[in-house]
Amino acid sequence: MNIYEKLMNIQTELKCQKGQYNSFGKYKYRSCEDILTSVKPFLQKYKLILTSTDEVVMIGTRFYVKATVILIDTESKDKELSNLTCTAYAREDEIKKGMDGSQITGASSSYARKYALNGLLAIDDTKDADTDEYTEKTKDVYDRNSYLQIIKEKFTDEQKIIKICEHYNVKSLDELTDDNIKDFVKLSQEG
Repeated sequence: MNIYEKLMNIQTELKCQKGQYNSFGKYKYRSCEDILTSVKPFLQKYKLILTSTDEVVMIGTRFYVKATVILIDTESKDKELSNLTCTAYAREDEIKKGMDGSQITGASSSYARKYALNGLLAIDDTKDADTDEYTEKTKDVYDRNSYLQIIKEKFTDEQKIIKICEHYNVKSLDELTDDNIKDFVKLSQEG
């Protein structure tokens, strides 16, 4: 069995529950640690090693943590088919209330690693904006941070973020007004 077949089996068999709860936003989510805990038995089963690295990079005028996860097949004799990688980025906030610089970087690292793992292991970490659960959760209560988080989780592609910012004439998602956010979420729900 080659590394692609092993990864396909993991993607099919892996069940990773959302083991964390955000009491402020009143939603469940899975952390990087939840994913790693769930995948470790499969690494043993298929004789694979999973590693991750971080690199701080500047894109434009902002710092991002670039996380790369590497899946290595310990049984492979072919160097070309011995590993797979997946990369994700998380932007560091310039200021995060109650956190110092190293905590901000650490939180960005964990977030980027989580999404790199999601990409490699084919884990969908968000609820679609057109599901009943999403609509029920968001129809009566407006919480700027929760809505903004939903937008950031759903739209991780830099080009889509740029288009959203251009549409609302802002430089970053954090600059969206409350009306912009409500309008965007409403348009997302409508299709």
